[in-house]
Amino acid sequence: MARNSTIIIDGKRYLWRDILKARREQKLAEAKAKQPTLFRLIEDARPTSQRTAAGRYAQPILFNIIDKQD
Repeated sequence: MARNSTIIIDGKRYLWRDILKARREQKLAEAKAKQPTLFRLIEDARPTSQRTAAGRYAQPILFNIIDKQD
């Protein structure tokens, strides 16, 4: 059985090589696309131990700050 070099979509005949070329162009365009950020990124100024929930639980500093104010 011979391979078909065309495909019929919605009654129109398309060449496989044209479809493959269009797909390669889509992949290249997708690779070059840049997604902008939704909001401005702010540097986290907290101490390293306070940046995760586990770190805040293991080493709470809230009470240290309150004790220093009194």
